[in-house]
Amino acid sequence: MNRGQLVSVIITTKNEEDRIARLINSIIRQMYKNKEIILIDNNSTDKTVDTAKKFGINVYNFGPERSAQRNYGAKIAKGKYLLFLDADMELTKNVVKECVEIINTSPAVGAISIPEESIASTFWEKVKAFERSFYNLEGDPATDAARFFSKKAFEKCGGYDTNITGPEDWDLRDTILKSGYKIARINALIYHYERIKSLLDLLRKKFYYGLKSHRYLSKQKVSLVSAETIYFLRPVFYKNTDRLITHPVLSIGMIMVLFLEFFAGGLGYLVGKFKKL
Repeated sequence: MNRGQLVSVIITTKNEEDRIARLINSIIRQMYKNKEIILIDNNSTDKTVDTAKKFGINVYNFGPERSAQRNYGAKIAKGKYLLFLDADMELTKNVVKECVEIINTSPAVGAISIPEESIASTFWEKVKAFERSFYNLEGDPATDAARFFSKKAFEKCGGYDTNITGPEDWDLRDTILKSGYKIARINALIYHYERIKSLLDLLRKKFYYGLKSHRYLSKQKVSLVSAETIYFLRPVFYKNTDRLITHPVLSIGMIMVLFLEFFAGGLGYLVGKFKKL
């Protein structure tokens, strides 16, 4: 029986023992069966590796950042196609199947964007999930990145840029498009379990990502005044004002968070550029 081309599913982890089993189980349950699972761990001190090994999957240790982990996973992958996942995700059953069908029938497609639905419990997680819901309505050019690639396109574009932390997904997306490939989008969802301990924790992360954002903006010639850098320039919010009106509490929370994230990310950008990080 022809089981189709091999898909290498690459997971990056660091101390994910509470959630890794959920992701692996969702990969195993995929309708598309011809796949291998590769887990690239970054020196976890909990039971992440032990939990993963119980599933009989290949586990490797590599770092220091997720871009390096992903590139290493791609290097050792045997598949014709690559799917990169984070531990706080869960796949609906047709994700891999839809990706393979599209990329097999469209030679110009080098990568595929997969819509995500946020799962939230705390207030700030619900605010972030509300924001992300705008991007996932029909897709958003300013925020969409790709997770599924033909290995040929991934290698041609040099994989993830390890000099960029934060917008490395956007950087690879831009490089893929400039290389002449198209990026498609499927309908099947990935559930993304939001993990926001506090508003301060969220802003710390945004500051950290901002430190090397100047490298991305310079490399891809992205204007400082654009929908990628200034959240309030993103058309998806203004096309769906009815949703803002019908969810006033979440809308106010989202506007506040976006302002604070803009400040934290901008500060990180200035510090990183000044210190030449």
